Amino acid sequence: MSGLALKIGLTGGMGSGKSTVAARFANHGIEVVDIDAIARELAVPGGAAIPALRAAFGEAMIAADGGLDRPRMRALVFADPAVRARLEGILHPLIEAQGLRRCAEARSPYVIVDVPLLAETGRWRKHCDRVCVVDCPRELQIARAAARDGHPHDEVETILSAQASREARLAIADDVVDNSGTLDALQAQVDALHARYLALVAE
Repeated sequence: MSGLALKIGLTGGMGSGKSTVAARFANHGIEVVDIDAIARELAVPGGAAIPALRAAFGEAMIAADGGLDRPRMRALVFADPAVRARLEGILHPLIEAQGLRRCAEARSPYVIVDVPLLAETGRWRKHCDRVCVVDCPRELQIARAAARDGHPHDEVETILSAQASREARLAIADDVVDNSGTLDALQAQVDALHARYLALVAE
């Protein structure tokens, strides 16, 4: 493991409530390293990945403001797996380096590493001391995601089908947060895990 802080990989499927759980840990004063946010930062105007993206995909993939043209790149990635592989080959090492740097700089007793695709890619599992999965029934995921994003249910179904299954995600879990109940029940679980992680740090 690199860095001194205990690293807890936090993951969950679309609509599971992972971001809500991350915010609850942050309320305990725990630093959250958001891997998706790092990916976005790298591809904004002036972002560290822009020169490599321009070289790999051409000026057509760079928007007028100098950042990555996300809609155009998204369409290209969905149409061609080879393009996705090239894009990930550029972004993933940069994301990993930046994420590990932020973990190493953390001043909280442990760090929550928010990784949406932890089960799918496996890249971050080697860096995390524990994996915490936010879980709820698929039907609830679909309802929440549709209400939050305004997507039709069938579109949410398609996105979920491209993600790791609920079973695959639970198979890698050291800890599970059941987010199928009330917010009070969710808070109680986060509080209990926070106490457990502090105890692990103290060992």
